[in-house]
Amino acid sequence: MNFQGQHRDAAEKAEPVQPDDAAAAKRKIRRSRYAWIGTAASIVLVAVSLGVLWKLVQSVSWAEVRTAIAAATAEQLGLAFLFVGISYLFLTGYDALALRQLKIKVPYRITALASFTSYAVSFTLGFPLLTAGTIRYWIYARQGLSTAKIAALTVIAGFTFWLGMGVVLGLSLIIEAGQLAGLAFTSIRINQGVGLAALALVLGYLAWVSAKKRSITVKQWRLELPGASVSIGQMIVGIGDVCAAAAVLYVLLPQETTIGFTTFLAVYVLAAMLGIASNAPGGIGVFEATVLLALSSLPRNEVLTSLLLFRGCYYVVPFVTALAMLGLYEIVKRAGGARDSGPPEGTAGPSGRAWRDKTESR
Repeated sequence: MNFQGQHRDAAEKAEPVQPDDAAAAKRKIRRSRYAWIGTAASIVLVAVSLGVLWKLVQSVSWAEVRTAIAAATAEQLGLAFLFVGISYLFLTGYDALALRQLKIKVPYRITALASFTSYAVSFTLGFPLLTAGTIRYWIYARQGLSTAKIAALTVIAGFTFWLGMGVVLGLSLIIEAGQLAGLAFTSIRINQGVGLAALALVLGYLAWVSAKKRSITVKQWRLELPGASVSIGQMIVGIGDVCAAAAVLYVLLPQETTIGFTTFLAVYVLAAMLGIASNAPGGIGVFEATVLLALSSLPRNEVLTSLLLFRGCYYVVPFVTALAMLGLYEIVKRAGGARDSGPPEGTAGPSGRAWRDKTESR
């Protein structure tokens, strides 16, 4: 027996593992070394925004805010809730398109439930990977989806959101570059440049996924990205969601508002993006400070009132509704499971005796 040869073969097989392990360890150390940067940036952004918000509301009369909330018309609230429904309806399309990409068939009622509840809860509580991920797993796992598939669905849904945001931001910055320059204290060329850059990124992504099948790998987990047709569908769904969500706040603004909806879209998207970057639940504080600064030409009391009503319509009401739906879903599932399991042994009555006799005969 050639022990020397065996030893050499074993050594050759083991050699590549050590450099790979060493390289992985180095990457892990490098990531941990710079992981604090993102956290620090979020803390700074939240702190600055809260400081700005505090300064802005110093001149606000809370008695006038309460009066303005009470004076909100039924038409305003009705339109606001209509657009809330449209926005969350588009949100269900995020999961539907992701499931199509993954070639998984799930009844739409389950998709709508998982999507609506996960977004409604994560928008309010924050920490979307934990809150939305937990709810999605709770619902989709019962449909036979693995943890990897649910994670892939979440990633693809995220792409849908950012494609829509990119298109809306780009178009609004280009179309309303002049008016936005006065609101954001920038120049027309800067706005147009940022808008063109946003559209270029979206179009570049579409061209990239159209050329051939693309995939991303995270920790040895490979995800195939949607092609052009699904990506365009994602873009349309994302645009619909962003526009409807912005419309909720727009219809709640003071009636003397002279800002056009296209201009307001850019303000809303910028505020939403800063809120997401802050990692604060629902971007609270950051979102409000950005909108108040951009709409400083309007009465501050009334804009703050609109923001409070927006929080109630778009976050609080869907959050409470989602909790109720999740509770009802769990009750129905448990009741259905009890029926499917058959009557327990020893149950009184003819049906119980028949079931017991049948099991004993086996």
